[in-house]
Amino acid sequence: MFLGNPSARVRDELWEKSIKASKGIGSILQLWTDKNPQGFSFRQIGSSDREMVDLEGLQLVRINRQSSSSTQKADTGK
Repeated sequence: MFLGNPSARVRDELWEKSIKASKGIGSILQLWTDKNPQGFSFRQIGSSDREMVDLEGLQLVRINRQSSSSTQKADTGK
C-alpha cells in the first residue's frame, strides 16, 4: 500500500513495480485524484471478489456474491 500524491510518471512506475512484485497472485487496485465529477480515477488488475467498474462515467464497486458467500462458508467451516 502506498498513500500520497505522486506525479503521473511516478504513479505509472509504482503500478509497473506492483504488477511485477505480485507475480500474478492476488489483485492490485490503484486509485488517484483526478479532475472528473467523482474526483478520482482507478485501474485494477487480478481477480478479487470486489471489482471497480466504470458505468457511464460513474465508478462503482461491484461485489461478486458467489465469491463472497464461498469465502464466508470457508471461514466459518460450514
